[in-house]
Amino acid sequence: MSAPRIVNIGLVQLAMDDAPAANMASAMAAVRAAAAQGAQIICLPELFRSRYFCQSEEHVNFALAEPVPGPSTEILCALARELGVVIIASLFEKRAEGLYHNTAAVIDADGSYLGKYRKMHIPDDPLFYEKFYFTPGDLGFKVFPTRFGRVGVLICWDQWYPEAARLTALRGADLLFYPTAIGWHPAEKAEYGLAQHQSWETIQRSHGVANGCYVVSVNRTGHEGDPAGGIEFWGQSFLSDPSGTILAKAPVDHAAILVAPVDLARLDVQRTHWPFLRDRRIDAYGEITKRYIDDM
Repeated sequence: MSAPRIVNIGLVQLAMDDAPAANMASAMAAVRAAAAQGAQIICLPELFRSRYFCQSEEHVNFALAEPVPGPSTEILCALARELGVVIIASLFEKRAEGLYHNTAAVIDADGSYLGKYRKMHIPDDPLFYEKFYFTPGDLGFKVFPTRFGRVGVLICWDQWYPEAARLTALRGADLLFYPTAIGWHPAEKAEYGLAQHQSWETIQRSHGVANGCYVVSVNRTGHEGDPAGGIEFWGQSFLSDPSGTILAKAPVDHAAILVAPVDLARLDVQRTHWPFLRDRRIDAYGEITKRYIDDM
């Protein structure tokens, strides 16, 4: 058996303020706290610099966007260099006039900017009007070779798609990170809330099982928007192992910093005992690129 390759993963679950500067300060303080607890790869929630503005279609919100790399990555690169940690940061990217993306930047432990992933699947649901703001990603599914491991990054709505997890794993990901902003519509919570959360957690844990990867899902928490409606973000950020077992989980209703170890040497053991990658019938999957198969 291979010698252990232990890496400490930091999950930073935050409640957001109205002011981007305050949110950046909170995020930096949380990264420092996670690093002080031994975290080596630290992930922030989706669009952590602001409240979740996609609850409405307002042109003024485009002012929150910035280039990537840009001002926020400069701050976080300096922080990563100082602390010797990898940082995964979800940002609202302004690519050009009228062209915006929901983007995650990956910064290595020496402070170098490794690159970015642009969210591929863009939702358009009540209070999640992301198609108004974001162009679908065009960089494909990516893996970043950091000092501490091969990191695959997907973003929120991507987490429902097994194709995204599979293609990222096939590029060599040890860990699948999902910066996230998801929660309940308060009026629906009593009837649908438990099932919605269980579905969200189960689908992501299943990606770890199917691909022999660790899964790291980092959500925000707190109520945002109309006090009589809005979204109650359900927190519950979690880390699961390649068998789908949850190793660490944050609370529902307040900010939290979780730090937990993973053993990357386990991936080879997992994938040789459950050889799903070996037994894939790649000769039979051509139709996966069709929208739907109409045989009738």
